[in-house]
Amino acid sequence: MQSAMLTSLDQLKFDNRFVAQLPADPLTGGQPRQVYKSCYSHVCTTPVKQATLIAYSPEVASDLNLSPEVCRSQVFAETFVGNQTLVGMQPYAMCYGGHQFGNWAGQLGDGRAINLGEVIVKEGGHLALQLKGAGLTPYSRTADGLAVLRSSIREFLCSEAMYHLGVPTTRALSLVLTGEEVVRDMFYDGNPRYEPTAVVCRTAPSFIRFGNFQILSSRGEIDELKQLVDFTITNEFPHLGEPCKAVYLQWFQEVSERTADMVAHWMRVGFVHGVMNTDNLSILGLTIDYGPYGWLEDYDPGWTPNTTDAQGKRYCYANQPKIAQWNLYQLANAIVPLIGETEGLEALLQDFAQYYQHNWLNILASKVGFEHYNDETDNALLEELLELLPLVETDMTIFYRNLANLKRDKTYNDENLLAVIFDAYYQPDSHGEEYKTRITKWLRLYQARIAALDVNDAQRKARMNKVNPKYVLRNYIAQQAIDKAHEGDYSVVNELLDVMRKPYDDQPQFEHYAAKRPEWARVKAGCSMLSCSS
Repeated sequence: MQSAMLTSLDQLKFDNRFVAQLPADPLTGGQPRQVYKSCYSHVCTTPVKQATLIAYSPEVASDLNLSPEVCRSQVFAETFVGNQTLVGMQPYAMCYGGHQFGNWAGQLGDGRAINLGEVIVKEGGHLALQLKGAGLTPYSRTADGLAVLRSSIREFLCSEAMYHLGVPTTRALSLVLTGEEVVRDMFYDGNPRYEPTAVVCRTAPSFIRFGNFQILSSRGEIDELKQLVDFTITNEFPHLGEPCKAVYLQWFQEVSERTADMVAHWMRVGFVHGVMNTDNLSILGLTIDYGPYGWLEDYDPGWTPNTTDAQGKRYCYANQPKIAQWNLYQLANAIVPLIGETEGLEALLQDFAQYYQHNWLNILASKVGFEHYNDETDNALLEELLELLPLVETDMTIFYRNLANLKRDKTYNDENLLAVIFDAYYQPDSHGEEYKTRITKWLRLYQARIAALDVNDAQRKARMNKVNPKYVLRNYIAQQAIDKAHEGDYSVVNELLDVMRKPYDDQPQFEHYAAKRPEWARVKAGCSMLSCSS
């Protein structure tokens, strides 16, 4: 039986395990510094002028048992912008390091994220609350710990969009405007300007990252490393049992599999994280840190949304699985001191590729309506499809969604076949005869394959529409919400939150959000690639 909704934020119950059970920085305050032999630092949020709620997630609020009335109150806005602290909150910033673009960067940490505490939720679980953009911490380095409105809108909307897409992710409770402005150079081109700032309240069972373990191991702080690993297993992976060397290996295997599952889902929906540094990978296999992310508009495996990555394309769409494995290798290196040998970890790292590939092939098969992948019947068919998609500018989301409409009817002529997927092309009139011949041949082979399925066309379409979304948070759509918000109109933010709540459903009133990228969006700022500036 569900408990009654809370009528006040003061009724939230905190159980701050991370603070209670792990070593703290002996110094307090937000002054930048190197933090040793510690997992976190106590900090304070920075008060702002005027807290104005832009939007909140009803689903996350429900997880916290908060009523709509509480969420719409000024106390809610003041709390989740950082202007006041509830009884039981113990604000802190985590210490972690990481590899950035393949290079060890040393100490990084929560430079603009402040954890408020861990709330006890339904069924006795824990949900950590974290404010992004709430002020300076010891890990802010030369930055100010604040976040601009545009990046905060993108993070808030994408967190919730990914959840409803079925992708493992951190969540977002609220988006609150601060009434403050800060100077940012959006394009790193020497033209900074003032921008409004906002705070997102993020939620997750835990915000521990690969980098939390790396920083301790890199400094030889092995006692603290063991404390953190044991804490993580005991609290987040209790089913594995009492921490020991054998359990450490089981833990690493589960982290690897969760990471593989997460990335496979990214690939399924066409999501590109854009900055898969080791400090941006969650130990729980949750998508974390929505910075310069993007969605494949045209299917280009080499596309990256991050301007910093434009040359090397390290974090492009196609590279995400192998980068996940590379990052796991770094995590393995970090925990070797606790295990004493590398053979078991090396074997698990080798298993990652096989585990991921098996998972991905079944997902890919589901995208075209097959119950599971069959190497004999599907390998050549799917390989040809993945070769065809990038040959011409093809909208990935629309292609798979429209493919579900193809029937096994043998009376289709070539024109009828192409008409099924015509809307997925950005420049259909420019296709050469060679491509048309090849895609038509593939469609006929596909027809023959679906004719052998044990479901009819309508059932196959329903199956495909459960894994191929109609709505994703395309960059140009998010930018439209940002542009309106800069004018003081937050209606598009809230409308998109509603649309993305049902990404697999036909929503006739929101059909315009399912359209492929318009021509003007190719070069408009924020609609294609993005920088890390926020």
